[in-house]
Amino acid sequence: MKIPLPVLFALGTALCWGLYGPTLAQTRIPEKLYSPFKPYAGIGLAYIVWAFIGGMVAMGLKGDSFSFAGKHSIAGIWGFAAGTLGALGALSLTTALMSGGKPQMVMPIVFGGAVCVTAVASVITSHGQAKTSPWLWVGIAGMFVCILLVTYHTPHGHPPKKPAEETQSANAPQTAADSVDSS
Repeated sequence: MKIPLPVLFALGTALCWGLYGPTLAQTRIPEKLYSPFKPYAGIGLAYIVWAFIGGMVAMGLKGDSFSFAGKHSIAGIWGFAAGTLGALGALSLTTALMSGGKPQMVMPIVFGGAVCVTAVASVITSHGQAKTSPWLWVGIAGMFVCILLVTYHTPHGHPPKKPAEETQSANAPQTAADSVDSS
């Protein structure tokens, strides 16, 4: 059985994006030494390297022109719009994960929700020219149920242990002076 090339690339995307959340969760540390935007800057740098530089190299290898003017402007305009949505999605996802969301909860919402948004956007952009099956809405409702099932039943690890000094200070008896200072 031969798997079509688009399916292989879609599976590659699912693999990479499925690992995105767990990988990004590795940037969380109990000491909270930095904001969620420090890892996001790393994400931006990766986009520059892989998307911009890689895209330019691939364009050159395909013999494409480097012009984004005239008839080529639509590629730049819509590409920039898609990149903006991707970057804003990455920012939102980063913020969700860095503000306490667990990958086991956030990622099913992101990907199940993305499937539903794509379906609704397709309905809207078809301008009524394509018939919408009622099964689409059943599928969207089913996706919501699937998101809940996957989120609830995915194993959740224990939170990272706090550093020893935080644990000791939390367990230390509080003096009268400490309680006045903390008020």
